[in-house]
Amino acid sequence: MLVSAKDMLVKAKEGHYAVGQFNINNLEWTKSILLTAQELNSPVILGVSEGAGKYMTGFGTVAAMVKAMDESLGITVPVALHLDHGTYEGCYKCIKAGFTSIMFDGSHYDIEENVAKTSELVNVSHALGLSIEAEVGSIGGEEDGVVGMGECADPDECKRIADLGVDMLAAGIGNIHGKYPEGWPGLRFDVLDAIQQKTGAMPLVLHGGTGIPADMIKKAITLGVSKINVNTECQLSFADATRKYVEAGKDLEGKGFDPRKLLAPGAEAIKATVKEKMELFGSVGKA
Repeated sequence: MLVSAKDMLVKAKEGHYAVGQFNINNLEWTKSILLTAQELNSPVILGVSEGAGKYMTGFGTVAAMVKAMDESLGITVPVALHLDHGTYEGCYKCIKAGFTSIMFDGSHYDIEENVAKTSELVNVSHALGLSIEAEVGSIGGEEDGVVGMGECADPDECKRIADLGVDMLAAGIGNIHGKYPEGWPGLRFDVLDAIQQKTGAMPLVLHGGTGIPADMIKKAITLGVSKINVNTECQLSFADATRKYVEAGKDLEGKGFDPRKLLAPGAEAIKATVKEKMELFGSVGKA
């Protein structure tokens, strides 16, 4: 059964660990992440970007697949189905489709409009039992065509959004979507600490979890980060394993061209990456 992300993140904040949000891109991604979470007895959040939702033919298809798979695999750990970087319209589509959690990314609006739209979506989400994430300060890199330079969030604006009753808050602290470039200066822990001081018990979210050094991840968790998003790293693992399978000529042996065989090494690679991240985040055994 799918649940909202609220309770798992409150527990994570109190327990000083983080729950991983692993973005799904198709059936293999979903199955690999769910099986790994079950094996490690870890709560998990399945993230769906609007681009991935469109690729999978719509949020209704995604919700139906995830719910059916959760049941057929006998998954007992808490699983949240979460819209990642949602537009105002996208949030309503996911609410209608049966998602259990949404993120409204109003960071590109001025603070007044971000506050107004976030406040409305908080009321709608909570009335239906969904959890909601908001964002302040653009996250660097590119996400579904939206490019941010990695600005740091204003702690006072973070408090203003947190006070609207959101369940989790994503704040820019120098983090970047995708691969981190040479010379990246690292996370701004001074900004993170200032945000934590202003927002108190609010679980904070770190986007762009791929490529951040392990020691920085651990320090961020001590400063209130309770949810960490991973996408690119799973994509890279999947691509690398699939490339090796093809380059080794395995697809030419017997029925190696069968997609169930062709995609299997990539699916296993996703499992290994998710396991590594769950261990780093400290969520193993916390379901």
